[in-house]
Amino acid sequence: MNTKTNQSVNVGVDTGKFQLDIYIRPLDIYFTVSNDEKGIKEAIKIIKQHAPGRIIIEATGRLEMPFIIACANANLPFVVANPIHIKRFAGAIGQRAKTDKLDAQLIAHYGEAIQPKLSQLKPDTMQAMSDLVARRNQLLVMQTMEKNRLQILPKELAMTIKPILTVFKNQITKIENKIVALIESCPDYQAKNCILQSMKGIGKIASASIISNLPELGYMTNKQASALVGVAPMNRESGRYKGLRKIQGGRHQVRTVLYMAMMSAIQSNPVFKETYQRLVAAGKPKKVAIIACIRKMVVILNSMLRDGVMWEAPKATN
Repeated sequence: MNTKTNQSVNVGVDTGKFQLDIYIRPLDIYFTVSNDEKGIKEAIKIIKQHAPGRIIIEATGRLEMPFIIACANANLPFVVANPIHIKRFAGAIGQRAKTDKLDAQLIAHYGEAIQPKLSQLKPDTMQAMSDLVARRNQLLVMQTMEKNRLQILPKELAMTIKPILTVFKNQITKIENKIVALIESCPDYQAKNCILQSMKGIGKIASASIISNLPELGYMTNKQASALVGVAPMNRESGRYKGLRKIQGGRHQVRTVLYMAMMSAIQSNPVFKETYQRLVAAGKPKKVAIIACIRKMVVILNSMLRDGVMWEAPKATN
């Protein structure tokens, strides 16, 4: 079999719970398989015959993972694409109709036109840590919802919520213990964790989220790091119009965790406390000030990991 790839061949994969719709462009080949071990094996066999330059699949959460793992095991080049980017591409080319086949064709067309950077499969421990952080966030959201209900329900109904809150608390503790165990199992993670947690405001969960969901931190420019987290303000200007700069995109899971970390940091870390108070005093909305502090945090953490140094407040204020 020819192991060389044909850069002009792009494969679009539309993922469903039970089915994969696959389109190979520009060969105009369309087929479907079941989204299970047997179907994925059949799809990989067909795709390999055409040695594609890239296989593009939308990030749906978890449904795409078995197919992605199969691509990695078969040494096939794959891209896990942001659904927002594909949706915007559809708008740009004027595609409004939507079927599974059209979606697969659109994804393949996106790969051909945009040529997105190839993705890499996370190591097992990193993926496991990422999943644990995500699950912890989900439990925290549900816990908050139940706590809010506790405040408004009659006493006899409120009593039904307390056992549920106990379950949430226990599960969150178990997940946090698993996260710590994963970090301690890898010397590289231990080293990164030690550096990250030397900054006041960064706890074990924020550290784990950075390690698992932002492994590039320390190997990129400060602007790239800010953009990847989604805290770099984007200009909105056209002619005489100058709109407010807004953040967009980025890895929301990391940004969410860092937002919570910053709420702690502006209380306990003099550097971020001073920055936050200065921005608010200058008339900036509180949320804007917090995002600016997160951006500063990301830049400092990027430098710390790059240089392999611990947090030093005097240097951080420069």
